[in-house]
Amino acid sequence: MFGRPIYDHAVGDTASIRPLAERKARIIGRCGRAAYVETSHAFLKSWCDLAPDLFPNLKLVHLIRDPLKVAKSEANRHEWLDWFHFPVRNYRGGDGRLYPRWALTTLEPIYQHVADRPLTLFQRYAIQWIEIENRAMRFLDRFDKHSHGVTLQSPHELNDAERVRGMFDFLGLDLRRQAIDLGGRHNRNPRPTVVSDRERDEFAQIVSGLPASYLEIFRREPYTKMPWIECLRPEAKGG
Repeated sequence: MFGRPIYDHAVGDTASIRPLAERKARIIGRCGRAAYVETSHAFLKSWCDLAPDLFPNLKLVHLIRDPLKVAKSEANRHEWLDWFHFPVRNYRGGDGRLYPRWALTTLEPIYQHVADRPLTLFQRYAIQWIEIENRAMRFLDRFDKHSHGVTLQSPHELNDAERVRGMFDFLGLDLRRQAIDLGGRHNRNPRPTVVSDRERDEFAQIVSGLPASYLEIFRREPYTKMPWIECLRPEAKGG
């Protein structure tokens, strides 16, 4: 559901996405397991609107990360893939242009509010984070799924054994053993995610330039107690 489905979602071509989503549902339905868990971040980028029909028993884990670190990590990956000329890093949209396979296209309406300025890679992915969180809240509201989800703050709660146990209980998944061991293999990042003062300024520029409607969700739960929440309040920056 990466690549062209993201473009199709951006231009409103749901008819092109549906056959892929239905095929995905058929394959998952044949897996012969009591539950299927997916961690792909394609969900809110390309096909979430179709999911409730295809998966009526859908449950959700809303993982919330520091937007500055997310944007920096995404920008680093983008640069790394370009540096090594990774062969499938881009795809061609219906308009003939090339787009990054794992990112929003910048054709989405939120980007039109900053179309008068050149964006750094960091800013592009900062806007993507804001858009994705808005989509998450719209999805929960539209399909009345607030009671069907659990929220975890990364990395702290994701590394808390009791919070993880609560997540498994919520999802109705049995544990093979009583104790939860979080010490196994970790995904080591070869390039540490360090946010500079310049990037903090770039983020503030984006926040001050977006309409208040995109920032309204951050005045409510589950965001209000996040340690980084002040960076999403333009009044704190004088904007």
